[in-house]
Amino acid sequence: MADVHTLQQLFPGLEAPLYEEMQQHGQIREVKAGSTLLSIGQPIRATMLVLEGIIKLYQEDDEGNEFFIYNINPGQACAVSMVCTYQHETSQVLARALTDVVLLTIPLPYMEQWLVQYKSWHAFVIRTYRTRYDELLRTINEIAFKNMDERLEFYMLRQVKQLGPHIRLTQQEIANDLNSSREVISRLMKKMERNGWIVIHRNSFEWIRE
Repeated sequence: MADVHTLQQLFPGLEAPLYEEMQQHGQIREVKAGSTLLSIGQPIRATMLVLEGIIKLYQEDDEGNEFFIYNINPGQACAVSMVCTYQHETSQVLARALTDVVLLTIPLPYMEQWLVQYKSWHAFVIRTYRTRYDELLRTINEIAFKNMDERLEFYMLRQVKQLGPHIRLTQQEIANDLNSSREVISRLMKKMERNGWIVIHRNSFEWIRE
């Protein structure tokens, strides 16, 4: 069970009774890195609030090709699960635990009740939607207006900002996230290494550019 102090630190600005309800009605779920949290077509009956760890949200086409959308960090909620919960829809994206994750899941009846009862929860939901909308706009901008080397730099900086300078991702995983090929990503990363931006390790890279 998440204690009220932890909830206040991760999700500041909510009413005191709401923290108590979150603690009372929410369920803690611990998930190992690499586990799938959401699948396309999966009915969603609760929303997910991240207490620890990072969740990767991505899209997948009919041929199994993946495309990275954004990460969900501690103190954030899964906007997709909020949308699907309120609309009683199924998920259109996939979510995977990038690291070991601890979640607080809130069942549908309480989500709907809090939206009406607590102004702070309504504001939190709107803020979550807006943050993810901005993320999607940035992603679309990268796809539509930038070439692959610029997209790779943008992608790497996002990972470094959230995970630190040493990123444990293979070149194939990066290629999957950017809907590119391993050969293209390998060539661009070697160029970045020659320019003194990164150091390539086996199944990882280190960002050293100041």
